[in-house]
Amino acid sequence: MSKIVIALGGNALQNPSLPPTAEAQLEVIRATAKPIVEIIAQGHSVTLTHGNGPQIGRIVLQNEAAETITPCLPFDVCGAMSQGMIGYLLQLAVGDELWLHKMDPRVVTIVTQVVVDQNDPAFQHPTKPIGIFHTCEEADRIRAQKGYVMVEDAGRGYRRVVPSPKPVKIIEIDIIRDLLQMGEIVITVGGGGIPVIEEADGTLSGVAAVIDKDLAAERLAEDIGADTLLILTSVPQVALHYGTAQQRDLAALTVDEARQYIAEGHFAPGSMLPKIEAAVLFAASGTGRRAIIAQLSEATLALAGQAGTAITA
Repeated sequence: MSKIVIALGGNALQNPSLPPTAEAQLEVIRATAKPIVEIIAQGHSVTLTHGNGPQIGRIVLQNEAAETITPCLPFDVCGAMSQGMIGYLLQLAVGDELWLHKMDPRVVTIVTQVVVDQNDPAFQHPTKPIGIFHTCEEADRIRAQKGYVMVEDAGRGYRRVVPSPKPVKIIEIDIIRDLLQMGEIVITVGGGGIPVIEEADGTLSGVAAVIDKDLAAERLAEDIGADTLLILTSVPQVALHYGTAQQRDLAALTVDEARQYIAEGHFAPGSMLPKIEAAVLFAASGTGRRAIIAQLSEATLALAGQAGTAITA
C-alpha cells in the first residue's frame, strides 16, 4: 500500500459556469469524490488537501457587506471557516461514495494551523489578491480606514493583497499521523493552512496571509512520509510554451529538467509555477518519491503512469 497526498485544485471544488452556492459546490465535489474513492479502493492510503481561493473570497465579501451589522472577522478566522466548510463538503461526498462502494466511510477534517516565519520576505511584499474589486476612491478609503495594502489588479480595479509566506511547520502533524495510522482518510492544510506565527513565549498568533496550497501539500507529503504527491488541476499535462503553436506537453520530467525550465521562465507565477516548485521539492526530498501533475478526471490513470506529468529525481 502506498501513501498518497492528493492536492485538489479549484476545478475540483467549483465549476465557474455554475452559481457559487453550497449546493452547486457539493455537486462538483461529488464528481470529484469518484476518482478519489477509486484510488482508495485500490488500497492506497489517501490524504486530501485543497485550495480555498473563491470560498474565502466570498466569506470576506460577506463580512464586508455585513460590517454595519456585525463586526468583521479577522482574515485568519475566515480561513478557518473556509477549511471547515470545504472539509465538510468533501467529507460528505467522499463518505457517501465510500458507502456506495461498501467501504467504511471514515473521513475526518482537521482545521490545520501552519507556522510561517514572521521574518519571511513575503511579509514586506504582499502579492496575493483577495476579495472584490474596488474603485480607486474606495481603495483609498479602505487603505486609510483599515491599513490594508490595496493594488491595481489587471486593469479591473483595486484589490486587497496579503503576503504569501512559505510553510514552515504543520502544528497538527502528529494528530494527522495518528489518524492515518488508524486508517482514516484525512482532509488537512486546506487552503494552505491557517498561517500562524510562533511568539517568543511559544504561543501562536494568526496572521493575515495566504500560504500557497501546493507548497503546503508538499510540506504535508514530506512530513507524513508519502510516496506520491498527486497535484490535480485542470490541464492534462505540464507543457512548455503553453498556449502557443509551439506548445509541447511533457509526460515526464526529472528534477534537474524541471529546475532548468523554471529558470527559463516556462511556467506562469500563480498558476503552474507553484505546482512545479512543489513537485520538485517533493521529488528531491527522498529516494523513490515522485510527484504527478494531472487532470482531475485522469487521476487513476496518472497514478498508473498512463496520464499526467511525473516528476522524479
